[in-house]
Amino acid sequence: MSGVKTHSHPKVVKAIQNQAAKLIHISNFFLSEPQVMLSKKLVELSGLDRVFFANSGAESVEGAIKIARKYAHSVGRGGNVISFENSFHGRTLATIATGKKAYQKGFEPIPQGFYQVPFNNIEAVKKAADNNTAAIIIEPIQGEGGVNVADKTFLNELRTFCNEQHIVLIFDEIQCGIGRTGKMFAKDHFGVEPDIMTLAKALGGGVPIGAILSNEKISAAIDFGDHGTTFGGNPLVCAASLATLEVIETENLLQESEEKGNWLKLEIAAMKNPDIKEIRGKGLMLGIEFNFETKPLVQEMLENGVLANATADTVLRLVPPLNISYEDLGKAMEVLKKSLKEIKDNG
Repeated sequence: MSGVKTHSHPKVVKAIQNQAAKLIHISNFFLSEPQVMLSKKLVELSGLDRVFFANSGAESVEGAIKIARKYAHSVGRGGNVISFENSFHGRTLATIATGKKAYQKGFEPIPQGFYQVPFNNIEAVKKAADNNTAAIIIEPIQGEGGVNVADKTFLNELRTFCNEQHIVLIFDEIQCGIGRTGKMFAKDHFGVEPDIMTLAKALGGGVPIGAILSNEKISAAIDFGDHGTTFGGNPLVCAASLATLEVIETENLLQESEEKGNWLKLEIAAMKNPDIKEIRGKGLMLGIEFNFETKPLVQEMLENGVLANATADTVLRLVPPLNISYEDLGKAMEVLKKSLKEIKDNG
């Protein structure tokens, strides 16, 4: 492998070390400087107004649903939530209620008030929504569902519909946010602003942190004590997150992600493999759909030294580090080609 430091980035490690020597955790009755600085940074980057810190993606989505329902009740609406087929928003009881049936098996009774409609279908949304609909939650780019990119026209129509009906629009950017797609947030590709956005995964550079960002109109419905967390937004994770965002900006990783993603797409297309049906995604969030199940391919790649992921049965998902070198990308491509040949030869 190359000498590029794709894990335990020195600036993030240093920020964690420095903060750990000062203050690791305090009660959320008090503010800490890293928490204030990170809140300010996320507001500046996102264009949203308020931030609530959590510990994970699923917790962020749970909080977003609570905020949306509180707002909906304040304007005389019900608390139902519409999500999309092939979505994934977490593994808590409420978040599995928004996702695939496969993740609900054995955990019944599933919480009520959650409905699914086809992705990129505005007519299905309009048919499913009524005065009991509090929120619509969507991944601008579905990750677990197979790296499915939302249609720009659809997202704009969805935003307009939510405005007209006073429905809260939630973007789940837990996987597609923080530079993954070549923009800081995937929403920036579409020119559509959500009322609430959830973040986690890359936000902490490896430490557990989630965030709920919302606009002032929706946030105003929440009262002190309506939601809380013990460890969310503690000084240590906020310091790590600030350092992570600094690295993304100072090392031009948004541009790197876009350019390397385009390079990967071209390299994959140049293979002219007849088993490839489609190449999807933006930046370094790519899905290659094959005409066969991809779990054996993932296993073969792992044995050849490259980590990938099989999702939606027939999709190979590639989400490498944003600062991965072209040398390592080239090696990954060679392993992909070799692994495809080996599973083909072995039937």
